Amino acid sequence: MKISLGRWLLPVYSALVLLFLMVPIAYTFVFSFNDSLKSNITWRGFTFDKWLNVCAVQNGAVCEAFGNSLVIGSVATVLATVMGTMIAIAIVRYRFRFRSATSLLLFLPMATPEVVLGAGLAAQFLSLGVAKDMTTIILAHTMFCISFVVVTVKARVASLDPALEEAGRDLYGSSTQVFLRVTLPLLVPGILAAALLSFALSFDDFIITNFNSGAVTTFPKYIYISAARGIPAEANVIASAVFIFALVVVVTAQVSSAARAKRLARQG
Repeated sequence: MKISLGRWLLPVYSALVLLFLMVPIAYTFVFSFNDSLKSNITWRGFTFDKWLNVCAVQNGAVCEAFGNSLVIGSVATVLATVMGTMIAIAIVRYRFRFRSATSLLLFLPMATPEVVLGAGLAAQFLSLGVAKDMTTIILAHTMFCISFVVVTVKARVASLDPALEEAGRDLYGSSTQVFLRVTLPLLVPGILAAALLSFALSFDDFIITNFNSGAVTTFPKYIYISAARGIPAEANVIASAVFIFALVVVVTAQVSSAARAKRLARQG
């Protein structure tokens, strides 16, 4: 019986990589049910108390940090998505001076190490006399998220068929009407993808946040500070809930997309 090594090697390798990636997530989920006291390093027993009283630890410090991350991520995402979308449309659709230089500069935050970016922003805020708080974090996150928005939306804008917009103008639509009723709906998938990416990057960021946060504590910063004495089980609860929520959103989107494609295939 002839066995093809290549036929089995890739699936086995993929399964091992997936297992390796899932081990920390599984550990976080399991230890969210740990009946721990001050430390959550060793297993002491199973309990639902951590899920039912997630804000009980340290006078709700973990929930406050999580709330700060949600506010910062949401505001930074809105700002970066709006500005990044406008920049992407301008770069693809219009010719202007220093267009190539602008495109190059937009890639610099993506290529610059976060420690350099965070230290540079911290020095700039210090020289301007700006107190470090939630506003400085939002400004810093907005700055590095814009680059990712521009790259994502730019690819979507470049793929649009100009004939669709020309058809709208042939039907006596104004520039505003064509943009709102033709261009913008076609850009929505790219804009949503850019917004989700921006929120994930902002919510997850620690290095730039640590340089520019001052006394404000975000969820990643709280995890880092707590790691020395053992991350509390309540933090594992929030992390597990975020993962489950993201998983549900992805599965729902995939199922809806598959159902829509199936429905269109039947109609065709």
